[in-house]
Amino acid sequence: MARTVGIGHQDFETLIRNHLFYIDKTHFIREWWENADSVTLIARPRRFGKTLNMSMLEQFFSVQYAGRSDLFEGLDIWKEERYRKLQGTYPVITISFASVKETSFVQTRKHICQIITDLYHKFDFLLKGNLLSDSEKAEYLEVCAEMEDFVLASSLKKLSNYLCRAYDRKVLIFLDEYDTPMQEAYVNGYWEEMTGCIRSLFNATFKSNPYMERSVMTGVTRVSRESVFSDLNNLEVVTTTSDKYEDSFGFTEDEVFAALKEFGILDKKDEVKAWYDGFTFGDVKDIYNPWSVINYLDKQKTGAYWANTSSNALVSKLIREGSPDVKTDFEELLKGRSLDKGIDEQIVFRELLDDENAIWSFLLASGYLKVDEHVINEPMGREEYRLSITNKEVRIMFSNMVRRWFSRESSGYNAFIRAMLRHDLKSMNGYMNRVALATISYFDTGKKPSEASEPEKFYHGFVLGLMVELADRYVITSNRESGFGRYDIMLEPLGTDDAIIIEFKVFDSSEENTLADTVKNALLQIEEEKYEAALIARGIPKERIRKYGFAFEGKKVLIGE
Repeated sequence: MARTVGIGHQDFETLIRNHLFYIDKTHFIREWWENADSVTLIARPRRFGKTLNMSMLEQFFSVQYAGRSDLFEGLDIWKEERYRKLQGTYPVITISFASVKETSFVQTRKHICQIITDLYHKFDFLLKGNLLSDSEKAEYLEVCAEMEDFVLASSLKKLSNYLCRAYDRKVLIFLDEYDTPMQEAYVNGYWEEMTGCIRSLFNATFKSNPYMERSVMTGVTRVSRESVFSDLNNLEVVTTTSDKYEDSFGFTEDEVFAALKEFGILDKKDEVKAWYDGFTFGDVKDIYNPWSVINYLDKQKTGAYWANTSSNALVSKLIREGSPDVKTDFEELLKGRSLDKGIDEQIVFRELLDDENAIWSFLLASGYLKVDEHVINEPMGREEYRLSITNKEVRIMFSNMVRRWFSRESSGYNAFIRAMLRHDLKSMNGYMNRVALATISYFDTGKKPSEASEPEKFYHGFVLGLMVELADRYVITSNRESGFGRYDIMLEPLGTDDAIIIEFKVFDSSEENTLADTVKNALLQIEEEKYEAALIARGIPKERIRKYGFAFEGKKVLIGE
């Protein structure tokens, strides 16, 4: 009989005690312990079992779980006698930043201080007796939600000292989702303040802490050393391309197929593979998204379970506000093609919108892209990775994300598309002016807004919107060679619809008197550059090719044919 699937459990003890569905990952304990690294930072996408594995580590090593053999009997780690003796023998500090998602630095700092204060309360027994001096007890009580910076910076180091003395053994420190506050700081504009605060805390806790035996940190990304890990030279970083812990996070294909067999649905393996496979860690391919697989086992129907567990705000920001080249590359990904990109797994957040490779590196680390192949780009010999969208679930997430870009005027956008399909020029003009007014500035970066760049940014977002809404009726391309030039947008019908060519032009007051003149110039360019040549070569009659000129002046649009 198949085990019960419990959704959302991140506590190891709860899963084991209630005999809920669980795939044994206790070999991670052995591998980590035998590697003997001082500070291990493991970067994996969200919902990939990081929190559950940290709970497992805590409950295996912590003195507070001494004698709890019932949690590990029958699992892989319990096969060796030396690990049975190791269980429950260390003081452990466990902390998580997963819930730190405030929009201001003041509230974020207060939240972190409260998390550490709550951690201290777990060990209030240290205040009893004579283990701590009177001055140390006073310092202990200074730890609170309003503690000063110097108290916060040394708080985990001092707690390590107290526990080391109490148990006569150095402590293990487990920090889960260390980079969540960093991502929120970047999105909400308080990056510099946040990095200064976190740097002081991390350096005291993980670098200059003689009371720490070893530690593990988990997160989605490897934040750059200069941001929060300056002076932390004892850090072993394990990213998605590293060989360590390859199968400790996420489900392997063998594990997924065994689960499907347990639930009597092994015949669904191809469907599950298309939706949830695609992740590669180190040299191990065919890693499945565990959150989605568990939800599939529970509901026994496919859905975008993982993609819908987060707002994906940073991902949307990077693509929406990225350069035209970023949007063009994203267009290729949505078509099912791949990109060859250089990857730097050390994420520098403040460079994300200025360095295109940083964007693709972030999307890879976050699980939205997968590595198809490690390539050498000739003739320069530059190392690159061939990247594509991870699986069907992520593709659906991206499509929904593009739709939300136009959500502030979604009815107008959809009405524009319907008007364009039925060749209603008057309605096209009315709807597109509403859409442009509501969304053009949304596609600018906000850092250096420029009216000159607005139409171009909008145009690239507009193309992606067409791709999502009309993918079942057209092959949509942009900025491609045809005839003697490069057209802006071409819609090649998959059925009996008319083909469409669209040229965008910005009003130039030095050459044109009205927007109508700009439209004429756009249409003239379509004719002179013979953009229709590619469509005619594919057998589409000239009378079935419609041509539109889009003229922009600020947020005003005029469409003509």
